[in-house]
Amino acid sequence: MNASQITSSDVPTLLVKIFGKDRPGITAGLFDTLAAFSVDVVDIEQVVTRGRMVLCALVTEPPPGMEGELRMTVHSWAESMKMQAEIISGIGDNRPRGLGRSLVTVLGHPLTAEATAAVAARITKVGGNIDRIFRLAKYPVTAVEFAVSGVETEPLRTALVTEAAALGVDVAVVAAGLHRRAQRLVVMDVDSTLIQDEVIELFAAHAGCEAKVAEVTAAAMRGELDFEQSLHARVALLEGLDASVVEKVRAEVRLTPGARTLIRTLKRLGYQVGVVSGGFTQVTDDLKGRLGLDFAQANTLEIVDGKLTGRVTGEIVDRAGKARLLRRFAAEAGVPLSQTVAIGDGANDLDMLNAAGLGVAFNAKPVVRQAAHTAVNVPFLDTVLYLLGVTREEVEAADTHVE
Repeated sequence: MNASQITSSDVPTLLVKIFGKDRPGITAGLFDTLAAFSVDVVDIEQVVTRGRMVLCALVTEPPPGMEGELRMTVHSWAESMKMQAEIISGIGDNRPRGLGRSLVTVLGHPLTAEATAAVAARITKVGGNIDRIFRLAKYPVTAVEFAVSGVETEPLRTALVTEAAALGVDVAVVAAGLHRRAQRLVVMDVDSTLIQDEVIELFAAHAGCEAKVAEVTAAAMRGELDFEQSLHARVALLEGLDASVVEKVRAEVRLTPGARTLIRTLKRLGYQVGVVSGGFTQVTDDLKGRLGLDFAQANTLEIVDGKLTGRVTGEIVDRAGKARLLRRFAAEAGVPLSQTVAIGDGANDLDMLNAAGLGVAFNAKPVVRQAAHTAVNVPFLDTVLYLLGVTREEVEAADTHVE
């Protein structure tokens, strides 16, 4: 009988479990041992943690009269390898996974046992089953991924986001499927997301009105002021500033830690990457060139006779505008909205975050964290890669590759 012929739940099978110190040749040795008994492989799973291996093989029952010899032979082989063996008789394959499959990524800095227990308990409480757990990264944060079945993605996300906020960890919940690694589009806000600064405040510092501009900016990001009105009010304070300040501001811009790694890795994976900003094209166009971005759109400061006029020109990029641009970029990239990721921190990013397939609130204001699909509250932008299932090892391997 071939493993592919096992379709009935009443076919006898054996679960062979080997555990002990990991070393080369264990997996090959086990299956060489089993091969002598004409069994077929139904399922395999192997995990290595701090040099300790657990190897499980689900195999068909051997021919009549040979099970006892198989057990003795496997135990003898395991002992010779200084490993332990356990063999359990049973019926059929693994039980079918429940409908509604999701991937739950948990980020902690650190990831405590208390938080892990609470997340696992919440998954169980809403009817989910944890099928597998895998570590994605150990630095700069600990990131683990739970494969969960038995509950739909949206109720699972709702339950875990509440739990995460109380425990001080970040949790992202996405539907499992091929689309997760399909070519996608990532669109980011710029100020306080891609970069550490608020660009208009950098301009304001040169105009001597930084404190006043910062006050208006903060109120707008909290959602207390209409963004377009606040934009015009702040830009008006820059009237008369010499245009030479643009180059100075570009030099002052500080990328968020992990920004280059995020963009470089996404591009290597075939993603397209863009930025939308309530800031200014005088800065975003420079960032587009420096970072190799595919798309960039922002407001434009009007400059006449070498001076800032205190006005902006062209299409205003506000809250609704960011969502509109996400859709435009997706159409130009040939990517459905369901396969887009949006990242932002302010209230004017909310429409964009909600329109995307995955909206990530990055070190965001409370109103944004509550409304987004997921939140990241560590100061490393490349942690967003873990939400996409990219491991730290894959990032490092890509960095060592010679183009």
